[in-house]
Amino acid sequence: MLEKMHLSILREIARQGSLTAAAEQLNLSQSALSHSIKKLEHVLALALWVKDGRNIKLTAAGEYLLGQANRILPQFERVEETLKQFAANERGTLHIGMECHPCYQWLLRVVNPFLATSPGVDIDVKQQFQFGGMAALFNYDIDILITPDPIQKDSIHFEPVFPYEQVLIVSQHSKLSTVAQLTPQQLNDQTLFTYPVDLARLDIFQQFLLPAQCLPQKHKTLEDTDIILQMVAANRGVAAMPKWLALEYAKTLPIVAIRLGNDGIHKHIHVGYRKHEQHNKHIETFIALAKNL
Repeated sequence: MLEKMHLSILREIARQGSLTAAAEQLNLSQSALSHSIKKLEHVLALALWVKDGRNIKLTAAGEYLLGQANRILPQFERVEETLKQFAANERGTLHIGMECHPCYQWLLRVVNPFLATSPGVDIDVKQQFQFGGMAALFNYDIDILITPDPIQKDSIHFEPVFPYEQVLIVSQHSKLSTVAQLTPQQLNDQTLFTYPVDLARLDIFQQFLLPAQCLPQKHKTLEDTDIILQMVAANRGVAAMPKWLALEYAKTLPIVAIRLGNDGIHKHIHVGYRKHEQHNKHIETFIALAKNL
């Protein structure tokens, strides 16, 4: 039956003007080229060309097939090239899962250079998981998971890419704004804004307040980073955020970053991926860029 090679033969004959030149271009012997077309003619029960001396003249059927070859082969070749790019990790989509609300601001700083160095690769970011980020990674819903709180599993590797300090953000008008470092007790009369996640995943509680058996006067949850920081700037409460993020927002908002405790709370943003994909070019590029921020 009709195959891609038959179309290629007719196209090369039209391009080169002779069987010999077409065969050379296709890395075939002239006899193999002729045999391939004769076999197709036998199956189709019609002639595709006739010889006119040393020249080849296409029949009406041959002309029709040549027209189809000129239309189909470029599309076929683009498909093949795309598949080669996929195989070489030069195309596709990097699916990113986020388990860290303020990390989204950090991610934006990585996305631009990633897209610049990976022109054939798109990025898709997911922040909501029905069964959590680790489940999304195991189920291949995402390619990498960005989190400050990695869960160690045999088949998953977490690479620390960005160190940061968790600080308390207060308004410049707060009585705490002149304090160099905080004690847990100083939050007993404060309203604390956090993201709507379990207390077990909030460092301000697990590493600062609860070990000292302290709690804020009020605990309110908000989903949006900008709204939380606007509330803090208006002296409606305080919030724990990465120091780098606090310093960025402090350029436009009247807020101050204060160390939590004597030594502070130090964290890393981690990129998690399936271990058998450690040589995936997209993942390697993303991690390399993240470490160079």
